[in-house]
Amino acid sequence: MAWNEPGGGDNNPKDPWGGNNQGPPDLDEALKKFQEKLRGIFGGSGGGGSPSTGGGGIPGFSAGVVGLLVIVALAVWGLMGFYQLDQQERGVVLRFGKYINTVQPGLHWNPPIIDDVTTVNTTKVRSASFREIMLTQDENIVEVQLSVQYVINDPENFVLKVLAPESSLQNAAKSALRHVVGGTTMDLVLTEGRARIGAEIQQRLQEYIDLYQTGILVSKVTVDESKPPTQVQAAFDDVIKAREDEERVKNEAQAYANGIVPEARGGAQRQIEEASAYKEEVIANAEGEAERFNLLLTAYRSAPEVTRERLYLDAVQAVYTQTSKVMIDVEGGNNMMYLPLDKLTQPGIRTNSGGELKVDSSNIRELTNAVTEQLRRDAAATGTRRGGR
Repeated sequence: MAWNEPGGGDNNPKDPWGGNNQGPPDLDEALKKFQEKLRGIFGGSGGGGSPSTGGGGIPGFSAGVVGLLVIVALAVWGLMGFYQLDQQERGVVLRFGKYINTVQPGLHWNPPIIDDVTTVNTTKVRSASFREIMLTQDENIVEVQLSVQYVINDPENFVLKVLAPESSLQNAAKSALRHVVGGTTMDLVLTEGRARIGAEIQQRLQEYIDLYQTGILVSKVTVDESKPPTQVQAAFDDVIKAREDEERVKNEAQAYANGIVPEARGGAQRQIEEASAYKEEVIANAEGEAERFNLLLTAYRSAPEVTRERLYLDAVQAVYTQTSKVMIDVEGGNNMMYLPLDKLTQPGIRTNSGGELKVDSSNIRELTNAVTEQLRRDAAATGTRRGGR
């Protein structure tokens, strides 16, 4: 009998609790009860021991625990196979490393350990930027900073076809950048050609990554900065200043030309118009003179003497109207008087009395008539004296 079995009593010398009738429970009995309960749960018999155990109890207990653990493990394993994909996500399913399919957003289940699901965000815009120093077409060195924005449009290719698709994208972008910049002059790279360079790089980069089957779609390529290397920045600033001065001088020259050329064209047009008017005037005068000559010829043929006298008087009148000298011939006398009217009309001529004689065009006729009348009286007086003798 065990020291802790019932019936040991207070007289049991091996009982460490002395006369205490309620000692700790028997471990073998507790294990047997727990084993019986497990067999009752899983359909076993309620007897004391199984034939295989021979009433020992421990092996049966181990089998029940293992079965329970297996069920729990299977439940956990099944629950681990559930997963949720958001609207912007896609799942690439691999079964023992072989591609099965690509699942869409929603709740899905795949056996864990057997299937491997890689989640890929197909709407997130990713970006990569880098800086490169390279030669241009005209053998100048420039430093360019480039930014690439991209999304994943083919999850299967992104996961399976290339080991490191984003690294391949950066390498392809650098290659496209060198190819485009190497075929462009430095002025275009540094100034207004950056937008065109970005578009060419995007097109060439998309061709590269499509050839690699990376599953990436390039949405935008931007040349953030382009400048000469730091070592030659001072010399480049001098070149930029000289180019700005050249542009300023060109603008000033263009403004001067815009002011002079229209004026010169206007003067040329005015001279052309004046020449045309003079031409028309000369032609009209010539035609008028010719017509006048024809009319005079007709009149001369009709009355030669009268016409000849008239022509003479017109000619004399035309001559004397252009001169300031007057010749006066007195009828019945041999003297001819000369009046220098041009001298008389000059200011500062003084008379014998000291007064200033002012002669102008308004009193020339009166002066001429007075002189003529005086000459006639002198001629008449001379003729009377000659008759008295």
